[in-house]
This record gives sequence, C-alpha cells and structure tokens, in this order.
Amino acid sequence: MKKAAVAWVSVADGPALALWCMPLENALFVVSGPGEQSAPGLADATEARVILRGDHGGRIVAWPARVTRLAPGTQAWETAAPLVATKRLNAPGPAADLVARWAADGCALTRLDPAGTPDAGTGLPDASLAEAPRGAPVVRVTRKPFRLHRVRRR
Repeated sequence: MKKAAVAWVSVADGPALALWCMPLENALFVVSGPGEQSAPGLADATEARVILRGDHGGRIVAWPARVTRLAPGTQAWETAAPLVATKRLNAPGPAADLVARWAADGCALTRLDPAGTPDAGTGLPDASLAEAPRGAPVVRVTRKPFRLHRVRRR
C-alpha cells in the first residue's frame, strides 16, 4: 500500500473508480470535489472497498476500508492536507494555496483505513473480473480517413 498512487475504490454496490491517492500513516488519502477528481458517494460513506494493482496491472490486494472525512480546521486536516497537497501532481500554485482552495470549495479529503482482513495471495480470484467499458457521452463513431489517391490492389 505504501507505493500506491492509484487505487480502485468502490462505495456500496457502485462500480470501482480509479482514484489518485496518497499513502500516509498506514492509510490512503483521497481528495475529491470541485476542481479535483470525482468520487461519487465517497465523502459521505462510512465503508468502501479498496483494490490495489501492481506494476503488471494485476490485482495484488483488496481490502475493506473505513472511510473518514477530514474537516477543515481540525488537527487531522492541518496535519494531512499539506502533505497530500505537496504530492498532488500538476497542482496549480503552491501547496498552501491548494489546501486553502480545498477548504473554500468544499473539497473532501477522505482517509481510507484498512478495516478487515485483506484478500491477498490465495484469496484473490482466478478470473480476470474485467467489466465491459461503461458508456460515456464523449464516445463518438470514427469515420474512415479521407484519401486523395486511389489505393492499388495486387
């Protein structure tokens, strides 16, 4: 878990979403909300399921998580938010400005703590568990390329 940069997180019976995360204090921290990644239902959840994959793309561990939302102004926020902000890739401006924006915009900084026995090694499924791609409004049909010349066939 300490090398994780992306975790697949599912809330309730929802689909697992790939979320940027930061490991810290034996937990994973996830930021979501306006201007950040979308994690529907995570900020209000009490439980979630976390799946971590290895460099080869295969599942290495899955575990139930206890979800805690950190509130701005609390000691937990003041400790974790600046550390998470410094590791945020492509962040506009300094970490202090990013933390202030998270607090002002109502972004959720959630902590995912392991809350049960992980499925690792022999407890992992043998099947791929791959799902069909979800539909999206940005998907469009591609046209055949325009050709200026005739292609010869032999």
